[in-house]
Amino acid sequence: MNFVEELRWRGVLHDIMPGTEELLNKGMVSGYIGFDPTGDSLHVGSLAQIMTMIRFQMAGHKPFALVGGATGMVGDPSGKSAERNLLSEEILQHNLKGIKAQLEKFLDFDCGANSAQMVNNYDWFKDFTFLDFIRDVGKHITVNYMMAKDSVKNRISGDTGMSFTEFTYQLVQGYDFYYLWKNYNCALQMGGSDQWGNIVTGTELIRRKDGGEAYAITTQLIKKADGSKFGKTESGNIWLDAAKTSPYKFYQFWLNASDEDAKTYIRIFTLFDQQTIESLETEQDAAPHLRALQKALAKDITIRVHGEAEYEKAIKSSEFLFGNVAIEFLNELNDAEVLTLFDGVPSFTIKLNDLQQGINVLDLLAAHTSVFPSKGEARKMIQGGGVAINKLKINSVDDNYSNDVLINGKYIIAQKGKRNYFLIIAE
Repeated sequence: MNFVEELRWRGVLHDIMPGTEELLNKGMVSGYIGFDPTGDSLHVGSLAQIMTMIRFQMAGHKPFALVGGATGMVGDPSGKSAERNLLSEEILQHNLKGIKAQLEKFLDFDCGANSAQMVNNYDWFKDFTFLDFIRDVGKHITVNYMMAKDSVKNRISGDTGMSFTEFTYQLVQGYDFYYLWKNYNCALQMGGSDQWGNIVTGTELIRRKDGGEAYAITTQLIKKADGSKFGKTESGNIWLDAAKTSPYKFYQFWLNASDEDAKTYIRIFTLFDQQTIESLETEQDAAPHLRALQKALAKDITIRVHGEAEYEKAIKSSEFLFGNVAIEFLNELNDAEVLTLFDGVPSFTIKLNDLQQGINVLDLLAAHTSVFPSKGEARKMIQGGGVAINKLKINSVDDNYSNDVLINGKYIIAQKGKRNYFLIIAE
């Protein structure tokens, strides 16, 4: 595999420093990408850079994942309009542990010469004094050079200004590149296109400090076709950690991509080859309603992030809501998974004691809850055969329900028609 060509046909490549492709074609190259440790999980935005590292390793090169234990204490101004909160060492260490565990799912850390390696820049900055830094690093890069960066110019001309802490960030990141070049023979840094300025500062520091050569590649920032931000929903970021974004919601995020976005995402986020992707696109164009691209995309990414079992559960969850999966499926889910499945569905709480004594169906749906605004409306729809409890059609307005109707000892699922669900929680 030719790494740069792979990025090109996938539409990922943004900028490449002259000489980079020639270097990569000569043999194994060590390269790195930095990951921000401001949270204890990476999100789908980070997945784009993880995919770059996976392809880099598949092409026979050695990937370094740098987790910014030191730079996380400073804050990168690139693409930001305000200074972010600085993190304590305790929080950073917790975040680093979570990120490392996630990266180990994607990269091969035990495959010989091009095994992936993880490094933390806190290890080389923790004993680096301020005076040593300005003497050994600061003197090589002029203020004029630093001021010319777009990330600096944008912040200085804005309303909030820019702190000295953030201004020096590019020197700190530049030294990361120098340190890895010097100690690990790391000749290439990769990142999103907003990182070009910081990366080039590193190559410049290597040149000025040691007369060395280093290279840079940046990838396109991902934008949705409608102009909205990739990786976010109304409820926030889509995380790789199942505790933050359930596998079901993760799967739905990809499944709900527009046709145009799916054509972009399947190139960036999967390992499918060009022929497979073009075949899926042909299938999609012939029958868009079958959503072949979205299904292939969602399956591939969900399995690689969460595993086959969670993918199967996500499929069943979708089919439960929109298909014919039996109510017993809910017994396979824990409380958090049930609540996630019915996220956005109207929910009501009733007293467990009332249910133990038995509740008439009309009272359950129109008095103890507001599934119907009145008993009259409930009666009319039940008599028309349009209401179900736990996916079983209600046969009579005289039906009564007690504890034995509860799923997982806690839930009742009411339905008006095929698609309108209501979650009733007994407490």
